[in-house]
Amino acid sequence: MKKKQKNKKNKIILFLTLILVIVILLLYFVRKEPTNTPEATLKTYMSYILEQNYEGMYELLSSKTKQEVEKETYLSRNKNIYEGIEISDLKIHVVKTNKKEKTSEVIYQVTMQTVAGEINFSNTSYFIKEDEEYKLDWSSNDIFPELENKYKVRVETIEADRGKILDRNGNILAGKQTASQVGLVPGKMNSDTKEQDIAKVAELLDISSESINSSLSALYVGEDTFVPLRTIRKTEQALKNQLLEIKGIKIIDTEERIYPFGEATSHLLGYIQGISQEELEEKKDEGYDKNSKIGKSGLERIYENRLKAINGAEIYLTNSEGEKIKTVAKKEAKNGEDIKLTIDSKVQEALYEQFKEDKSAQVAMNPKTGEILALVSTPTFDSNDFSLGMTTNKWNTLSQNEEKPFYNRYLASYAPGSSMKPITGAIGLNLGSFTKEESFGTSTTKWQKDSSWGDFYISTLTTYSGEQNLQNALIYSDNIYFAKAALKIGIDNFVKNLKELGFKQKIEFVQEMEQSSYASDTITSEKQLANSGYGQAEMLVNPIHIAMIYSSFANEGDMVMPYLEYKEDSTPTYYKKQAFSKETANTIKDSLIQVVENPNGTAHSVKIDGLTIAGKTGTAEIKASKDDTQGTEIGWFDSFLVNGKREMLIISMVEDVKDRGGSHYLLNKIKTIYEGI
Repeated sequence: MKKKQKNKKNKIILFLTLILVIVILLLYFVRKEPTNTPEATLKTYMSYILEQNYEGMYELLSSKTKQEVEKETYLSRNKNIYEGIEISDLKIHVVKTNKKEKTSEVIYQVTMQTVAGEINFSNTSYFIKEDEEYKLDWSSNDIFPELENKYKVRVETIEADRGKILDRNGNILAGKQTASQVGLVPGKMNSDTKEQDIAKVAELLDISSESINSSLSALYVGEDTFVPLRTIRKTEQALKNQLLEIKGIKIIDTEERIYPFGEATSHLLGYIQGISQEELEEKKDEGYDKNSKIGKSGLERIYENRLKAINGAEIYLTNSEGEKIKTVAKKEAKNGEDIKLTIDSKVQEALYEQFKEDKSAQVAMNPKTGEILALVSTPTFDSNDFSLGMTTNKWNTLSQNEEKPFYNRYLASYAPGSSMKPITGAIGLNLGSFTKEESFGTSTTKWQKDSSWGDFYISTLTTYSGEQNLQNALIYSDNIYFAKAALKIGIDNFVKNLKELGFKQKIEFVQEMEQSSYASDTITSEKQLANSGYGQAEMLVNPIHIAMIYSSFANEGDMVMPYLEYKEDSTPTYYKKQAFSKETANTIKDSLIQVVENPNGTAHSVKIDGLTIAGKTGTAEIKASKDDTQGTEIGWFDSFLVNGKREMLIISMVEDVKDRGGSHYLLNKIKTIYEGI
């Protein structure tokens, strides 16, 4: 029994050993066979093309080819062609092989992707058997069938234009325009003053002498070579005149992405720059290449997919005389889409000019339609510095500036101060918490609900002799009235209505803006509620959102949605229809008119003959504590035209107005805007 089991075991071992030997032999022949055929050599050669293994390709050439073609010639020709056309996804399909004793020809189909799109062709390659290995008898025809050894492969980029950004009247806000490229021609420079001249050029162009010398010493540079140093705006004539006084300077025209309104539109539009390696990896299938420019911030980034230009390319062959003889592949250029905005460049520029020295946010909107007419944040930067080439000195100056010129203030949120009062009043009227005629008592500069508030008081700046009612409280900007109003409304109603108006809600807009808020969590006490009623405590508002709410006062209670892309049909959409009743909205509007019209109104200095303006000033105190005497102030003036040539609402906020007149600092500036309409 044991003997039978042993024999059975031996047979199994023998059988398994035999199977293993067969497998090893099969693997040997499967592996060995491809290296001994012309098809295998061809496939290996083609795989090396994708790997850019030109040395490996050379080793697969026949002895005859190596004698006829210098190695360096072969390597450089293949490298320049295959990398120049940006070959990828190379595939071959062998159609037929004709074998002889020492030579063979392989007929095959080729498919490849290139910078100019897909290329398909049939080809025939020849092989010579040397020491039992098939070697490629190479010629330029193995690259393309029509390519002779004396021919050249050319790749020409067909430039596409990035889409323009236009204002509502068709004025270019961002687009291709002529710029000035500044450079040096070494042979034209004054050899006696070369060092001093380079230093002067460096100073004028805000670049280093070292970078200029590095450019001048590049291998390609000859005596008559134009060496580009920096691109500047065409309009910088004074700078160009200074540069042209230096021998060797040459200035030529070039086409670049230009922002004609410069700093006035930079936060809105953003800028483009060369694509980074990371971006290229991420977007490699979206038509970009290593030379592409891409939107980095603002609308340039937001609208990138629509604005982007996709360059075309043509791959063609030229004969020894340089004449084009055949187009191998061609991909047409695709221009970007032009985008027209609701922005009025005149209003945009006017607001920038008034507030360019301040830390401010400006929003202008048509309150009837929601069309945004201007969005300005100051201080700012110039988009052209990025598009044309930011110098290191300029970047350091901007990035280290304590006033944060890259910070977009119209997207941020701030304490509203008294600009909150019309909203509190409207909520109370709408709820029936009080009436417009109802008096809350006698005007005083200091008030508390009762002794339970301890040493906590609400204060206001001035008293008045009239009734402490809604209109007088808005005219004189009475903090105490709106503290009392908030208490009459109550915490739950106040919070509920603020949420319905968009507080602590994400509001859809092309640029993402911070949410307005009434507290980090919620309002928890009567003291906090009272302070919130006149725009202090933890109240924060975004300027665009406040424009939406104020639109309801100009629009019989309907709160419009703002939009930035122009449309022929300006029919509005609403964040909330009847955010306030028509009666409530008109009551607030009439009171805001009196803030300007009444000689005692806090915005009376804005009054313009022939125009009716409704507005509210606001000064928010920013303190570390109630005893802080070093805190700063934020000034607001929120206003809209009740009559005039056009519909316009302006929300204006300026930081650090303490000792500059508070909110009154803004009034003459906004008056200038309305006078210019």
